[in-house]
Formats: sequence, C-alpha cells, structure tokens
Amino acid sequence: MSTWPILSLLVFLPVAGIAFLALTGRSGAENDRNARDVTLWTSLANLALAVVLAARFDPGKDGFQFVEHAAWLPELGVAYHVGVDGISVLFILLTALLVPICIVASWTTVVERVRSWMVAFLAMEALMIGVFVARDALLFYVFFEAILIPMFLIIGIWGGERRVHAAFKFVLYTLAGSVLFLIAILTLASLAGSTDMDRLEHTPIAVDAQRWIWIAMFASFAVKVPMWPLHTWLPDAHVQAPTAGSVILAGVLLKLGGYGFLRFSLPMLPAASAEFMPLVYVLSAVAILYTSLVALMQRDMKRLIAYSSVAHMGVVTLGLFTASARAISGAIVQMLSHGLVSAALFLVVGVVYDRRHSREIADYGGLVHSMPRYAVLFMLFALAAVGLPATSGFVGEFLVIVGVFPVSAVFAACAAAGMVLSAAYMLWLYRRVVFGGVPAGPPLPDLDRRETGMFLPLAILVLWLGIQPDFVFRLVEGPSAELAARLLAAQTGGGV
Repeated sequence: MSTWPILSLLVFLPVAGIAFLALTGRSGAENDRNARDVTLWTSLANLALAVVLAARFDPGKDGFQFVEHAAWLPELGVAYHVGVDGISVLFILLTALLVPICIVASWTTVVERVRSWMVAFLAMEALMIGVFVARDALLFYVFFEAILIPMFLIIGIWGGERRVHAAFKFVLYTLAGSVLFLIAILTLASLAGSTDMDRLEHTPIAVDAQRWIWIAMFASFAVKVPMWPLHTWLPDAHVQAPTAGSVILAGVLLKLGGYGFLRFSLPMLPAASAEFMPLVYVLSAVAILYTSLVALMQRDMKRLIAYSSVAHMGVVTLGLFTASARAISGAIVQMLSHGLVSAALFLVVGVVYDRRHSREIADYGGLVHSMPRYAVLFMLFALAAVGLPATSGFVGEFLVIVGVFPVSAVFAACAAAGMVLSAAYMLWLYRRVVFGGVPAGPPLPDLDRRETGMFLPLAILVLWLGIQPDFVFRLVEGPSAELAARLLAAQTGGGV
C-alpha cells in the first residue's frame, strides 16, 4: 500500500493544469504559447508519475495495489475507491504517453481556441486515468461517461466539414448504451448492498439475473470497442476528428470497452459471459472479416485505418471471452499494441495531411523520394499493424489465435484470416502512398525534429514489446489467470 496518493495525483494533476490555465490569460499569441507549454509540461509530469507507478508496482503481489479509500456517498454505499493491478498500470502508461504526443502533434496545427483545446486534452487525460484506477462502480461510471464531453468538443469544434454530424453520432451511439450500463450498476448495487467493485466481484448472482445485467453492460461496452454492427460511428468520428483527436480516440478510448469487459462482465458475471461466448465469437469473427474487406475498398486513409481498428478489436473481444489465460493475456497485449500502432498510423496520416490537406490515397505517391524518414517509420507501423514477428502486433494476435484454437479451430482461423487481410490492405496502402507514381505538385518535405520526436517513442515501444514482451506478461498473467479460472468454473458449472 502506497504511503502517498500517487493514483489521486495521476487523476488530479491534469485538473490542476486546467485550473492554472483558467486563471491565466485567455487570448493572444503569447498566451497561446504559454497554454501549450503548461499543458505539455503537465502531461510530461503525469507521464513521469505513471513511470514511477509502474516501477513501484509489484507484479508478484495478489490483488490491487496503491489503494486509496475515502467516503463519498456513505448512505448509498458509494466511496472514492481507487487501486491498480497489472492491467490498469499498462493502460495508465499508454494514456500518459499518448497525451503529450497529442499535444506535440497539435503544436502548430491548432491555432484557434488553443487554450480550450489544451483544457479538453487535460480533461480527457484526467478522466481516462480515472477509469483505469476506479474501484467503485459508480465512480467508474462517472469517469467512463464524462469522457464523452471533451471528446465531443474536440470533434465538434476542431474537426472537419461534417464535424457536428460526426460528434453527435458519436455521442448518441455511446449514450444509448450508457443508460443501460447505469441500470446494470444500480441492479448490482441493490444485490450487493454496495457499489464497491471488490465486493461486487464476490457477490453470488443468480444466472437469470446475470443474463440481463450482462446484456445491459454489453450494450455499452460493445459500442465503445466498437463491435460489429455497432461500429458505424467510428469511421465518421475518425475522418472528421483532428489528428490528435483520432490518436486519443484510437489509442485509448477504444480500449475502454474492452477494459469494461475485463472489470465487469468477466469477473462479476462469469456464468452469463460463458453462456454468451458463442454470440461474442460470431460478432468478433464478422468484425474481423467484414471490416477487413471493407478496409480494402477505402480510398480515404483515415477511413481505412478506422475500419482496420474494428477488425483488430475483433481479435481482442475474441480473446477476452475465451477461458484461457493465454488468450486473455493476448487480448490485453493486443489492446496495448493497437493503442500504440493505431495512434502512430493516424499520426502518419496527419503528417501528410498537414502538407497537402488531403486524405485521399490517390493524391499521394512516391513519397519515399522526398520523405525517406517518413517512409521508414510508416513501414514499421504498417508492418506492426499486419502482425509481423518482432513487432508488438504479432505477440497479441498470435497468443489469441493459440488460445482460441483449442476452443474453436474455425474462429481461430477467422482471426488468422484477419492477419492475412490486414496485410493486404495495409501493404496496398503503403505501396500506393510511398512507392506509387509521383503526383503533380512540389515534393513534400520530410519529417522535422518535432514530428520525428513524436514518432520515436512509439517506434521504440512497438519494437521493444515485439522483441521483449516479458514486462507486459509479468503484469497481466495473474489477472488473466484469475479471469480464465472464473470463466472455466462457470462453463463447467462450478460457479455463478
């Protein structure tokens, strides 16, 4: 147990940055530069705290660590209860890394309402970390749903021509499931007499009740992942969002649905999770195959990467609902890898969009001649998305396929086919943009120091996780084994 509240610091340090920005100047070039500096240093300080958290976390201990508990609404059994296990630590690190990269990525591209933009990203960071540390169901819900507000503003204010349509579609889809999620939480609280997630995980719930609660939660988490056929908001949101908005949406927000399954559906409702496994398998397989084929037909780079995200997250949901510690660990690694690789790919698109103001694949070609550094980094991230060995993309997908195969060779083959299809559309994209014919117009300048600096951490981590994934496995093997044991017991009738 920590002697100082590092988790609260991680949540509320961005809030302190917001307060500082609110109390200082509000307009002018000098104030905009100060707002950028304050936000960047605040996010870097939070990244340093996240690294300290990971260094001090002991994967050999059972249960949650760095626990903080304070009364919030005691008459309702609600408390400010936070803590982390190995899974939480990984997603906190991912969030803390991507936020400063987003700030750097928008350094010269966001020139209007700069202070509001920085406030929105600091709010996003506080809320996302809040989701990953929350150990009270109602506290989790507050963080989980409040994220919609800054993301709605990021898309709706700084997005493309159809930004308002995309922003409202994003919110309406996610809010539809949110109401059912709240009802599910209240139902669980009435059965357990508390919203404490530790208590909810150990409260026996009748199978009939589990089914209805599971469906209500699934409606919310499936939209966030997003699972087919609830994915249609994602391509529009990505296309209209600014580059940094797409990075944080793909890198972290899509992981919230999978994280919800890990924290609620699997440990609290194991019997229902086991019963609905075939449904999840079918939806995941359709997502992998169908959206991969749709990606092959895209002519907009952002839309192609958006559909690829749905396919890769289909592999995640396939692994999560398999009673195998190997498959669950693979799904978690795949979420982490996708957070790095998809974020990098949207940055790759953003770099050339800033130069030519087009996302159409046909408007590019032959970039290897004028942008060799860009071509090398683009190749690395494209191959990681394909699942090339020695990259992070291979580790997670391989473990999921190996874990799913004993359960169903058919669905394991679907996941493997997804890897083949991802190679088709990603290599097609790379060939057209980097090695295709040179389009009309002046050659584009290569990456500058700022752009190279935002890519390097992602490139290093993609390679490191592909070559030496032991750090991640040490953190997730304990929670994954526990979840797999719960699912297996439910399948064999040993628990509810």
